[in-house]
Amino acid sequence: QVQLVDSGGGLVQAGGSLRLSCTVSGRGFNTDTMAWFRQTPGKERDFVAAINWSGGATRYADSVKGRFTVSRDGDKPTVYLQMDSLKSEDTAVYYCASLHPTYSSLWGPQHRDPRNYEYWSQGTQVTVSS
Repeated sequence: QVQLVDSGGGLVQAGGSLRLSCTVSGRGFNTDTMAWFRQTPGKERDFVAAINWSGGATRYADSVKGRFTVSRDGDKPTVYLQMDSLKSEDTAVYYCASLHPTYSSLWGPQHRDPRNYEYWSQGTQVTVSS
């Protein structure tokens, strides 16, 4: 059974930084694309960023472009989300997820849809105070 375990959330002032981690364990992991999503109460889960394990290609939501950086360490294997210049509107529960292997790793609309992701982490709270 595949498990994704995330960590690194917390409380930070606006303008500050946090780094989230997501470690993969278990057998049967077979995807090239990992992503971060976030969710606030009463709203849908929104795409934040994605990365391919193999080539390291990345994609970002417009709202975080230039402030967030997604990276991976294939040896661990762990995916990171470095969040800088945080704003109050970044407050949310953050999840990492793995794209179902039936979907192509070539960037497309499928990467932004949380329904296409197979495994999810438990979520980590990020709170940005203004």
